[in-house]
Amino acid sequence: MDLSLIPNIKHADSNNFFLLAGPCAIEGEDMAMRIAEKVISITDKLEIPYIFKGSFKKANRSRVDSFTGIGDEKALKILRKVSETFKVPTVTDIHEVSDAAKAAEYVDVLQIPAFLVRQTDLVVAAAKTGKVVNLKKGQFMSPEAMQHAVRKVHDSGNQKAWITDRGTMFGYQDMIVDFRGIPTMRQYAPTVLDVTHSLQQPNQSSGVTGGRPDMIETIARAGVVNNVDGLFIETHFDPANAKSDGANMLDLAYLEKLLTNLVAIRKVVNTL
Repeated sequence: MDLSLIPNIKHADSNNFFLLAGPCAIEGEDMAMRIAEKVISITDKLEIPYIFKGSFKKANRSRVDSFTGIGDEKALKILRKVSETFKVPTVTDIHEVSDAAKAAEYVDVLQIPAFLVRQTDLVVAAAKTGKVVNLKKGQFMSPEAMQHAVRKVHDSGNQKAWITDRGTMFGYQDMIVDFRGIPTMRQYAPTVLDVTHSLQQPNQSSGVTGGRPDMIETIARAGVVNNVDGLFIETHFDPANAKSDGANMLDLAYLEKLLTNLVAIRKVVNTL
């Protein structure tokens, strides 16, 4: 995987995992800039290739009264400002075919949400922008099934596809990461582990998702040990008051210690 193809990527030759991290949703300019500045300072110190993550809108919410965004263009302009200010690449989710070309004007990586990864028109539209396409594995899909999503990107003339595991649904209320899937999916494309969404606990009665942020380091360590190419971590300086997915996000104050430990593990893995 040639990370150097992504504009503004740093530390691409560090032999480290790469990181997609940031808030679940863009809530405003100040919060986005504050989070980006902190994460960049950490990843530069640890030589981790970094892509700032923020959703310009959240279309797949449990309830109609859930926060969905501050306005598409306003949020996309904030993502562009983060990129231009800090010279860092950015990634955002898209939910409709029309989102692909619109978001591609502002960000470097287009992400297909897990619930939508089998939507052929959406995947093809993302692929045709020429951007890297990050395909989140559906909670309902096997690792082997993701080869077909990757093939849709490749068959659309774009070889820049990634897969992100975000856990598999067992029973009704919980998510499990099956680490056997990482080597399987790495046969098809560079593979990312979405640590924080893997720890969601969807609540079917209230429509407000819970989570287990206390298990973030456990899941992340296991991913690094199993040679995952990248990690996806949603983080916020005030998770309790985040407008989306606060229950499973990492408090920004804990990010440096976590990444320091993970880099140390990666160095050991690289010697094996």
